[in-house]
Amino acid sequence: MFGLHKMTATEQKPERDSRPILIVLHQERSSPGRVGQLLAEKGYRLDIRRPVLGEPLPTTLENHAGAVVFGGPMSANDPDDFVKKEIGWLDIPLREKRPYLGICLGAQLLVRHLGGKVQPNADGSTEIGWYPLRPTERGRLLMHWPKMVYHFHREGFDLPHGAELLAEGDAYPNQAFRYDGNAWGLQFHAELTRVMMHRWVVHGAHRFILPNAQQGREHLEGRMLFDAPLKAWLTEFLDIVFEGKTAKTASPITLPA
Repeated sequence: MFGLHKMTATEQKPERDSRPILIVLHQERSSPGRVGQLLAEKGYRLDIRRPVLGEPLPTTLENHAGAVVFGGPMSANDPDDFVKKEIGWLDIPLREKRPYLGICLGAQLLVRHLGGKVQPNADGSTEIGWYPLRPTERGRLLMHWPKMVYHFHREGFDLPHGAELLAEGDAYPNQAFRYDGNAWGLQFHAELTRVMMHRWVVHGAHRFILPNAQQGREHLEGRMLFDAPLKAWLTEFLDIVFEGKTAKTASPITLPA
């Protein structure tokens, strides 16, 4: 009989980075939603900060496993001090090459930091509801993407110089990008829980008259149809961002130059 090697706990599962992930929110009652839930399930602690309420951001990310900057009702073009400070603060994760994920406003702040433009479409069209997503060739090499994603925005962004476009849309072409290997930007929202979506539909109903916006019932009906693959995608995507894994294989990411 062959002898069996008993794997140690370390061999069975690599130790999770014990440092917390910085979570940046932009309203008093905002929540990291599903992103926060999934990160906690993966073993990460969360360090939640709200600069809009005067809470400071760290001067280094040495003590963090990475950062996620979420959306908000403000614009990356607003003159508020906290907006300008957040744009400037992004030099820290970029310089220290720490994992950074920007969602909607968080992506637009990164674009502004990198010298790109954030602006609405000339025709005033929005993305408020569920819209198709198409991965680029580089995006397909990275992972499998959902066909429909959820949006709630009136501005889009240019692709920053040196960034890799990973996914495209119709009304706003630039939907997902990666910069310098460790910084990621998403125009769409994968973080909404059911409760969050109901709240957005109620409090954001006045925006449903805007060009290209969907009505509230379409938001909720779309969730029943499209949310499961979006959640599955997010689970894998967070592993790529914070652990450098490729989807399914858990091996280091390698994309052609």
